[in-house]
Amino acid sequence: MSQLIKLSSLDEANSFIEQNPLAFLFISRTDCGVCHALLPQVEKLLESDHRIALGSIDAEEVKEIAGRFSVFSVPALLFFVEGKEYFREAGIVHMDLLKEKIGKISRLYEG
Repeated sequence: MSQLIKLSSLDEANSFIEQNPLAFLFISRTDCGVCHALLPQVEKLLESDHRIALGSIDAEEVKEIAGRFSVFSVPALLFFVEGKEYFREAGIVHMDLLKEKIGKISRLYEG
């Protein structure tokens, strides 16, 4: 089961991505209702795949995160494979499509 890792700086976010071959970064803001509703759904989706590390960072607290990852709206969900961004979702996220994308990557990574 993946456990949510709270990241509090740009350096922590960069290290998180470098240290985890499959890294899922959840970028949010404190005042974002969609973010607060979506994060538990993402946690539940990833709980069965222990290979995927889940990190969250608040764009309000770490302002440079938006520039580093070209994030213009939250929530922003970025998935990295071996340090390279593989896909991203932002705003309204369709969980079925997200599950399908993650499943494809997970299967490819196994093989």
